[in-house]
Parts: sequence; structure tokens; C-alpha cells
Amino acid sequence: MLRHGEVHNPTGILYGRLPGFHLSDLGRRQALTVAEFLKDRDITHVVASPLQRAQETARPIADSQQLELATDDRLIESENVFEGHKVSVGAGSLSSPKHWKHLTNPFRPSWGEAYLKIAHRMLGAAQRARAAAVGHEAVCVSHQLPIWTLRRFLEGKRMWHDPRNRECSLASLTSLEFEDEQLVRIRYQEPAGATDPKVTGA
Repeated sequence: MLRHGEVHNPTGILYGRLPGFHLSDLGRRQALTVAEFLKDRDITHVVASPLQRAQETARPIADSQQLELATDDRLIESENVFEGHKVSVGAGSLSSPKHWKHLTNPFRPSWGEAYLKIAHRMLGAAQRARAAAVGHEAVCVSHQLPIWTLRRFLEGKRMWHDPRNRECSLASLTSLEFEDEQLVRIRYQEPAGATDPKVTGA
């Protein structure tokens, strides 16, 4: 599971599933760094979220491995009612009374797609990719919250959490290792370096 690279987001909004958000210059370099990092791996399947930033992150890997790039809608970013808004502290969106109805239940969460739904769709995508690359390796390019939610689900941890503590940097790899159909290990790597998990729009 590869998180996409940095996105060009000069206004600092939470872009979520909004179209038109592509990789920044740094994000493109991060994608190339990961492709170089993975070039000698036994990868036979590359699949990405349909969102532009994920497709652009996946492309250098698919090209390096001489593979067709597949798309799986289940790898998409989570739904969020704050798409298009600034949500950083002091930005106003979260302090506006009209948004308070969306902040009533952080355990679901009430502002977006349920954590359990995210975990189940991501697990489905992971299992499809495992089957497509059986005996080899697959790369699935997705987004921070879906990847982190899947990891916590598989580790048997509660899925509600503090976003500031996510271990899911830009262009990071969260690897699910299987023996046959059994998950035996989860590993985490940052081939393009560490970034703040609170990057706007993630």
C-alpha cells in the first residue's frame, strides 16, 4: 500500500475526492524515488485509486516494471463533508456553527465515511491485488486515511485515532506480507523520507 506523493494545493484546502488535484514538483520526484526504490522487486501488478494524484504516483512504477496500470475504486480517498474547505486550526470551517452537526461523533466519524466501511473496502482491494499477483508482489496506490485505517483494522486496534499520530508519510509504503492467503506481517517504509502526517488535504 503506497500513499501518493505531495499534491499541488496552494490554497491549503482539504481536497478529498475533488478532481483536478495533481502532484506537485516534489510529489513527482517522490513518485520517481519510489519507482527507483522498487525497481528490483518482483512486482507483477500495479493498481491505483482513480484520483489523479494516485494515478500520477503509480505511473512511474508501472512504467518501470513494464506493466499496465490498473484502477480500483475501492482504493479511493475517504468521503468527507469538509471537501473544498480549509480545516486547519484557526481557518474558520471547523469553528463555524453550521458545521458543528458534522462533529458530533469522532468514533464513526460523523463528518465522513465510516472507518469500518473504509477498512472493509481497502481489505477487498488488497485481497484482489494479492490474487492478481499471487506468488509475486503488487503495489496499490491509495491515500493516507484509507491506508492507516486498514492497518489499524488488521492490527486489531480501534480505528478512531489522532490524525497527528498516523505513521503514513507522503509516498510511504505499508506492506502487507502474505503466506498463501494468510497475513503474516505488516512493514512500514519511507523511501522518499518522512513528512508531517497533518499535511493539508492528505
